[in-house]
Amino acid sequence: MNGPSAQSGPQPDPAPSPEPPTVESPRPEVEHPADSARVPGLPRAQYTKMPTGPVSTEPLVASGPADTAGMPAVQWAPQDEFVVDDKSRLAPWALVAAVVALVASWFVGWGIPLAIIAVVAAIMSLRRPVESRSIAIWALVLGLAATMFSLGWLIWAAMQFEQIG
Repeated sequence: MNGPSAQSGPQPDPAPSPEPPTVESPRPEVEHPADSARVPGLPRAQYTKMPTGPVSTEPLVASGPADTAGMPAVQWAPQDEFVVDDKSRLAPWALVAAVVALVASWFVGWGIPLAIIAVVAAIMSLRRPVESRSIAIWALVLGLAATMFSLGWLIWAAMQFEQIG
């Protein structure tokens, strides 16, 4: 029963071999390139079009008020340094909050919100380029010290409540 009669069902016919594909010639309306076709990977002899749009080389003329009789023309120039109003500084406020929080943390533990505000303001002022880094670092160190002292007071108070109860 190991012979050809052992297999069940009819045997499929072998698949016919496919015909090779035919390549049609291009239609007459297809334009042929002037040069030979470019092989991928080969460098071009010259660029056929600009990689970006054309850039004007004419000088830029700013429009503004015309020169009046004898008045000099307005000269516009960029500023050399970044000028910021002193009222927008954050580091001094962070330092004041840190000092007040540190003094409060010597006596009670409830200065921790002000200490956390001082630490956050000091970190924000360290990230700003116009702030004084030394003032911001002092505010950060004193704010962290105030946070530690306040946490010490709060832990001590929690231990006192456990002993009473």
